[in-house]
Amino acid sequence: MQQQKIKISQAVIWISSLFLGILSSVPQLASHAFNWEEAVVNSAITAAFSVIMWYLNIYMLNQNSGKRRQNISYSRLMVVLAFGMVIMFGLAWIQQLILSHINFGPTMLMIEVRGILINLVCYMFLTLLQNNYAGQQVQLELEKVKSDNLGAQFELLKQQINPHFLFNSLNTLKSMAETNDSETVDFIMKLSDFYRFTLESRKLDLITVQEEMKIIDSYIFLQKARFGEGITLTKKLSDNVLKTLIPPFTLQLLVENCIKHNIVSQSKPLHIKIYNSENRLVIENPIHKKMTVEDSLGIGLDNVKLRYKHLLEQEIEINSDEKIFQIKLPFIHEYNHY
Repeated sequence: MQQQKIKISQAVIWISSLFLGILSSVPQLASHAFNWEEAVVNSAITAAFSVIMWYLNIYMLNQNSGKRRQNISYSRLMVVLAFGMVIMFGLAWIQQLILSHINFGPTMLMIEVRGILINLVCYMFLTLLQNNYAGQQVQLELEKVKSDNLGAQFELLKQQINPHFLFNSLNTLKSMAETNDSETVDFIMKLSDFYRFTLESRKLDLITVQEEMKIIDSYIFLQKARFGEGITLTKKLSDNVLKTLIPPFTLQLLVENCIKHNIVSQSKPLHIKIYNSENRLVIENPIHKKMTVEDSLGIGLDNVKLRYKHLLEQEIEINSDEKIFQIKLPFIHEYNHY
């Protein structure tokens, strides 16, 4: 994020400078030996210095506006103070030319001290303003990431409890019960496991690939009860890969996409492969597009991309040609929630 440059109203700069100029002459007003000429010149010198310091500090702070800071840059403060002292010395010299009867030494010292105080006030005010703005920008970024993550989790939950999947599963279960299929009990257990996984993992940001594969096993079992040998799954994952992490239901969503967009039949079986290659977790399938695709909101793949991008700041890789559709997921070895 590039930090926006500081902008101060011209009215604020000039009115505050005039106020400081008038304020600097208050002690003279209380003096018995009050001199209007000295008061006006003193006020003008102070107001002019204040205006110069406003613009100088704004310029110096904006030079590094792209760098996010939450503390004071003392080196930059020293540079600004040095410039201020030189400028104030010049103004004091101008004052000496106008009011030649005053003692230059004590007057210059008093004006330099006043200049340092004005300079510090301008610098501290603008620095606090800049840091406050930077803090607001960081908070906005975090809120956006949080909002995107919550949105992804919400869409994920809708995908997990897919009414079409539940409807098809219950229809399959009805058919199995009517034909006294020996795997009816196993089907009920796998369906129960699948929705138990859904409830247990929806609050988690990441689970191990091994736990994700248990979800896939239950899901494929339920699909095979519907499609028979029309769908097959080949898994080739090393033990090290099984210990890596993955957002829950990532592979299930991708397998569901494969089934949703491709022909699944005994004559044209859908072969899905899950394996690891070149530090990536790969899921691929041959492309046999359906003539009519099942109703879909198109959020399965988008859901996966969104979670990898916003939750983990990583991108997934999608490769597709006329024959193979392939998705590569980066390995996640550890996760520090910010």
